[in-house]
Amino acid sequence: MRSARRAPAQTPAATGEPAAGSSEVEVSMTKERKILCWNVNGIRAAVRGGFLEWLRSESPDILCLQETKASPEQLSDEVRKPHGYHVCWNHPERRGYSGVATFAREKPVAVNCGLGIPRFDAEGRVIMAEYPEFSIFNVYFPNGKRDETRLKYKLDFYDALFEFVEPLRQQGEKLIICGDFNTAHKEIDLARPKENEKFSGFLPVERAWLDKLTGHGYVDVFRRFNREPGHYTWWDLKTRARERNVGWRIDYFFVTENLLELVSDAFIMPEIMGSDHCPVGIKLRASA
Repeated sequence: MRSARRAPAQTPAATGEPAAGSSEVEVSMTKERKILCWNVNGIRAAVRGGFLEWLRSESPDILCLQETKASPEQLSDEVRKPHGYHVCWNHPERRGYSGVATFAREKPVAVNCGLGIPRFDAEGRVIMAEYPEFSIFNVYFPNGKRDETRLKYKLDFYDALFEFVEPLRQQGEKLIICGDFNTAHKEIDLARPKENEKFSGFLPVERAWLDKLTGHGYVDVFRRFNREPGHYTWWDLKTRARERNVGWRIDYFFVTENLLELVSDAFIMPEIMGSDHCPVGIKLRASA
């Protein structure tokens, strides 16, 4: 990052290059950029479900994946480094768990993995990619439902991320923070708020952190374009909740206010199957 208080080391194991023989893909801000974000609940399962075909069809300029549950050496070349994409993988020490990956047509100026805090970085939850126009944080936030210890870990992670990004915002950086936040912010963001207000994912203390985020000038861009209920990004598989649209909106794009004028659209893609989450996205206009 240009001005980060901590600069986590970029490690060879965490980064990828374009597929062998592919040409460098140059992308300029003379066109609209499509940025997508998806918790795939296992990249290998997603691939079996048609992920690569979807990637070719959608052709996003940047794609941020969460819960990849794999290290690069466990993947084929066409998954690890698809043609035309620079790919960074940040995978945890524990196999089959967590993990994030960022696919980008334009090679970032710099890439960093983690927050510089070992207890969080061991779980492979953050990739930061820097471009001349903005920096994008791909984040898989912890789930706090297991027990009180895990809830505290989640809240501590929230605070650590905020302490990392807020100095950048104050210095005028244009930031995008996207990923699975594992918390629904407002009652409109889940189908059954009253029934879930005492469970992690909709606890007052978790929602208060999202209030803090928006209070400091980070904008939930989907709600700038759509203020209607019934729009969710995660559904419980065991109860077949997706068929009834009994879901939660827990996957977000937040941008700093100084980038908001370039956001031309924000959307959810509930028709895309293959995970218990669906993709979400934004489009950015070219800067003046």
